[in-house]
Amino acid sequence: MKHWKKLLSLALTLALALSLAGCGKTDPQDTGAEDQTQTEEQTEEPVSESYAIAALKGPTAMGLVKLMSDTDEKAAQMLDSSKPYEGEVGNLYTFTLAASADEVSPLLMKGELDMACVPANLAAVLYQKTEGDIVTLAVNTLGVLYIVENGNAVTSMADLAGKTIVASGKGSTPEYALRYLLSENGLDPDADVTIDWKSEHSECVTALATGAATIAMLPQPFVTVAENKISGLRTALDLTEQWDALDNGSALLTGVIVARREVVEQNPAAVDAFLKDYAGSVEWVNANPADAAELIGSYGIVEAAVAEKALPHCNIVCITGAEMKDKLSGYLQVLFDADASSVGGALPGDDFYYGA
Repeated sequence: MKHWKKLLSLALTLALALSLAGCGKTDPQDTGAEDQTQTEEQTEEPVSESYAIAALKGPTAMGLVKLMSDTDEKAAQMLDSSKPYEGEVGNLYTFTLAASADEVSPLLMKGELDMACVPANLAAVLYQKTEGDIVTLAVNTLGVLYIVENGNAVTSMADLAGKTIVASGKGSTPEYALRYLLSENGLDPDADVTIDWKSEHSECVTALATGAATIAMLPQPFVTVAENKISGLRTALDLTEQWDALDNGSALLTGVIVARREVVEQNPAAVDAFLKDYAGSVEWVNANPADAAELIGSYGIVEAAVAEKALPHCNIVCITGAEMKDKLSGYLQVLFDADASSVGGALPGDDFYYGA
């Protein structure tokens, strides 16, 4: 897991505190009681907050890179002793990049993170584990899963019968999506196919590259990574298309961003400001793939050349409110009907969906 330096986090928090304190200063000789009261009211519930956010090295982190870059730039300006910072403070963010959700969940549950990008079904599991302490703020990634093959034997889900599929993401969205699609296409995931689970997507790419496997389930941008490394590798199935073909009223989702309930309840205005910042970052990334790819490479998420090629297929979004609830609840219902444990044993309540 990659952490920003603690010193930077402390400096940003101090800068935020001093900024807010400065906004609340009044001189009783220069202002009346009414102005002073208004100032006190404004400082009681400041919009600005400092949030610790984690994302996985993949599409969710890719959608955040403009916000990460803007935060870096702001931090440099605030810590520049040669001149006072004159810009708008707003929220301040520190980011953690992780290889898997297993690294993120404990930190979120212990309160060491305020927000985290996690697989969609894991959000529901964490909601149950914490007795409702997890709130979903937005859907940030739609379907990004693909079946790739070094060969030409697979053109439909039925063609996977008798095959071995290397994959990662056991216990989260990839596993449950694959099992559901296999079942809906008449295959028993435990008997008709062999799923060889790896701990990370990069292990699946290695298995393909060494010839240890010929078929894998991969998300973008790892599909692009694999195609660049392995001659003859092709995308055999788009699992989003396979899901849509079922016409079950739901959509295949990959990731969401969640927050601890305490964070949301303490300052909803600051959370709304974050979502605005996040949406702006996603919009910029989708509109500027070349520039976004350079940032993605600079943060070590994936190589810039790979990122630029993969971005159009990553389905990065920031869907909030009622639309978020509609899409996410439909997806979780499908998973629940197939295997209740995939969403923590029960469907989350309405308080799971922020702003809906």
